[in-house]
Amino acid sequence: MTSGLILWALRARWGLSAVVMACNLGGLAVITTELFLSGFLSRLGSDILSTFVQVSIYPALGAFVGIVLAVRDRGHYFGWLDQRRPPTEGEAKRLLRLPISITGRALAIWLPGVVIAAAIFSHATEERSFPVVLSMFTLGGLESAALTFLIVDRLIRPTIPVVAEVLEETAHWSNTVLARVLVTFAVAGAVPLFMLITVLADPSTDTQDRIRTGIYMAIVGLSAGVVATAALARAVATPMHTLRDALDRIARGDLEARVPISSTSEIGRLEHSVNELAVNLAERERMRTVFGRHVGAEVAERALSGNTSLTGDMRVVTALFVDVTGSVAMATELAPHDFVAKLNRLLATVVAATEDNHGLVNKFEGDAALCIFGAPIALEDNATPALRAARRMRDEVAALGELDVGIGIARGLVFAGDVGTDTRLEFTVIGDAVNEAARLTTEAKRVPRRILASQAVIDAASDAERTNWRHLDTLHLRGRREPTPSWTDVPSPAHRNGNAPQAAPPPAAPQPPAPAAGQAADR
Repeated sequence: MTSGLILWALRARWGLSAVVMACNLGGLAVITTELFLSGFLSRLGSDILSTFVQVSIYPALGAFVGIVLAVRDRGHYFGWLDQRRPPTEGEAKRLLRLPISITGRALAIWLPGVVIAAAIFSHATEERSFPVVLSMFTLGGLESAALTFLIVDRLIRPTIPVVAEVLEETAHWSNTVLARVLVTFAVAGAVPLFMLITVLADPSTDTQDRIRTGIYMAIVGLSAGVVATAALARAVATPMHTLRDALDRIARGDLEARVPISSTSEIGRLEHSVNELAVNLAERERMRTVFGRHVGAEVAERALSGNTSLTGDMRVVTALFVDVTGSVAMATELAPHDFVAKLNRLLATVVAATEDNHGLVNKFEGDAALCIFGAPIALEDNATPALRAARRMRDEVAALGELDVGIGIARGLVFAGDVGTDTRLEFTVIGDAVNEAARLTTEAKRVPRRILASQAVIDAASDAERTNWRHLDTLHLRGRREPTPSWTDVPSPAHRNGNAPQAAPPPAAPQPPAPAAGQAADR
């Protein structure tokens, strides 16, 4: 029901003026009740009617001025709402000032009326109790202004989410939590207590009237205190529950969680900050994903968790080099997008086989790829997964029947770490094992099984994996002084029976692989 009244007050042309008038009538009701309970009205005698007529002149004029200004404010502050469009930046900022602006104007209208009414009433009584009457009317005016502030502040809350889309900052100095608490205390506690003090301090008030006023003020204070405190607690607790739920969702990884900005106080700023947090975390996660796609998930985690300085260490790793056979001829014969599509399907196979065996695709080099097992994440056995990955790559590429590849595998001590400058870093591996894998790839394009592994890889592999391999030949690789024993895998029973896909025959003139990282000059 309350939400329905608020929406009506926002949409109706007379809604804002009705709210302002209700608050002013509330202040007049407080004053009239206090005058009655304190026995002040009975002191007016036969002049009560003429006195009220005189006193009513200014409130009538003030009410007329207030209504006219409130109707003007309706179009001034909510014109964009009537036009069904978002507010401009100036309109949004002006709307945030609405509660304090209307409250200040209400006090300005009340001030002359308080003095005039107090003078008329005190003149009509024999006691001439001007200070007492002035205090009563002043407290009534303050009560009216405080109610105006709280109700208008509540009135504009449904528009805050729209304002938040226009302004980055929806907080206003006049609408802080502290201001609301103080105003609520004034409405529910301070003003009723001051009214009681005013009546008790009036020497013309008899004992019975004082007791009646005291009981009335106590009841009003307790009732208003319960209602105001409950409303204030709800205004703080409800968005806090929403914030807690949103933060719990963000903590669980739901970075799409958002909080509707519903306040112009510090709570609204907190809601805005939570939304910014979710946006920044989502952007960080997106950058992590994009970064990982370019350099590998392990390298991305290593870079994000460390510092920007150059780091690295010496490690024994297994390097796997895979290169397409006859890529120059295919690039000439095929349209570029067709060749790239085939190449992407090949590289998808390489990535899947490598990552499923806990390796890292260190870099793509044209139609070739360098895969590392044992860096940056150390593996207790990095030879066995490399051999398994090589067999899987060869079998899946042969099953597609689109491209032919050569795969070389070598093992040795390398530098694994960052190279570059403070502004541009790249994780790479540099060492003889990388060179040897590239040389074996060239020779692998000439053998039927399309895979050649060095002796060091076979020696380091598990016993079960070693049974899948046989010694093929001892090769003199270009750029190496010592001969290199090379091994290839043993055909499985399915291959021997002719039920498995076979690699394409080697071309007459195989193309050399792309340069390996950090070793191009040696080849």
